[in-house]
Amino acid sequence: MVGVTRNWIVRQLMLGEFGSYREVCRKSVWVALKVSVLAYGLNLGAHFLMYGFGLLPYSLGAALIVATLLTPPITFILSVTAYLAVGFAIHDLGVSRRELERLSRTDMLSGLANRRAFQDAFDACERDKSMVVFDIDSFKAINDCHGHSTGDTAIAEVAKELSAVFGERSLCARIGGEEFAVFSSDVPFAAFAALAETARIRIARLRISADAGDFGLTVSGGVARARAQEKFGESFSNADKALYAAKTGGRNRIALFCPSDDEAARAAPPAPETRTKAA
Repeated sequence: MVGVTRNWIVRQLMLGEFGSYREVCRKSVWVALKVSVLAYGLNLGAHFLMYGFGLLPYSLGAALIVATLLTPPITFILSVTAYLAVGFAIHDLGVSRRELERLSRTDMLSGLANRRAFQDAFDACERDKSMVVFDIDSFKAINDCHGHSTGDTAIAEVAKELSAVFGERSLCARIGGEEFAVFSSDVPFAAFAALAETARIRIARLRISADAGDFGLTVSGGVARARAQEKFGESFSNADKALYAAKTGGRNRIALFCPSDDEAARAAPPAPETRTKAA
């Protein structure tokens, strides 16, 4: 009986994590009610036991009245106060931990996922997926001509366009310097490649403000298909090969990784109506 009671009390006092202050308040009241009932029951049991052994220094009726009037409200108030104090502290710690975790997986400049978060999400996805790697063309020249602050602005603007084009069905990340990556397991490969081309076009229309005057920029991208069992390293390498083909093919274009005809595709000139090519 003692063991059962102890285990029940432990279960009631297990705090866990709280999603909001309201949840802390709601659970504190519920737990305090149960603890008050338990305390009241134990108090009554102790009085009856003392009465049975003739150890009660006053009448049983008076003892029951005092126990009924004092034990439940005092226990309830103390339980709610203690639970709220600890619960609020745990809630705040949980919020801080989640925020730190979010920050550790976010690129501060672009607001996108960082390389670690992108790689973890990619490797955890056990479905066929598509990846594109983007690189801002001639980014060093932007920094040299307009300054690093303007370069940071360019990175942030490109990040906004990628997020707007690919949306919530894809994960966008800045994986280093002026390089970005996107992957999705929910968008078919052809549609994903089309989104990459849309992103390229939209970015080419951007105008970045600078002291020397507004300027435009372009990106090149490499798209690769990844099977369910492929990990980040292999897929990124394939997309990077396609990106290299886009760069050597003239920049401001999207190249597709096709392992069966890799070299032939690299040598092929882009079609006049599109800047998307196979790599």
